[in-house]
Amino acid sequence: MILYPSIHLKDNKVARLTRAGDLQAADILHDDPAARAAAFAAQGFEWLHVVDLDGAFVGQPVNAQSITDILHNVKMPMQLSGGMRSMKHIEEWIEKGVARIVLTSAALQNPDLVREACRAFPGRIAVKIDSTAGYVTRTGWSNTTRMKALDLALQVEEAGVSTLIYADINNGGALSEINLEAIIDLAFALTMPVVASGGVHSMHDLEELKENARAGIAGLILGRALYDGILKAEEALKLAKAG
Repeated sequence: MILYPSIHLKDNKVARLTRAGDLQAADILHDDPAARAAAFAAQGFEWLHVVDLDGAFVGQPVNAQSITDILHNVKMPMQLSGGMRSMKHIEEWIEKGVARIVLTSAALQNPDLVREACRAFPGRIAVKIDSTAGYVTRTGWSNTTRMKALDLALQVEEAGVSTLIYADINNGGALSEINLEAIIDLAFALTMPVVASGGVHSMHDLEELKENARAGIAGLILGRALYDGILKAEEALKLAKAG
């Protein structure tokens, strides 16, 4: 199982939203994103998950300087999310060295873009689905659609997406406790690997995910649990890499 430490960017700094869907409600965690990424690499993480928060809200990449600095200074593959709404955006970042592009809103609003990106860059396009009670939640986590998460997952798998990232969101718009049953059911229904996002609050949660890797759960994105010290990098990586 691959663990992906996350770096969320706001104003070219590492940030964390304190209220879902509100870009103004953010804590700054680190002034130097490249240094934070280098620290994750030094701890032994093999992948990095980067989110351009500003870009996600305005619909185009914003924190380009920080993303470029990370690519130039940290030698581990990056998957990048936030503001990827056109082939131009996708092509530019893949050319700059991003290993995997993560599409979010585009998966629901522009399925043609998903198919085109998958044809142009096979194996390098992922989709992230936020879900509340099994239904897809739009950007900002404030608007639940009538589309089932599984239906959208099957649709993007058919389009050629290589990896699905899944987050379970509660009705208050925050990351809920990990919904292991929902993740397992989704993973069993798909042939592409599933990466869980958030919801891990203890080593026990990580152990449960690891035990169900056979279902197709290939990874976990770590945010608050890692930054707040709930999970220790060395212990988490040891468990994730265990046979």
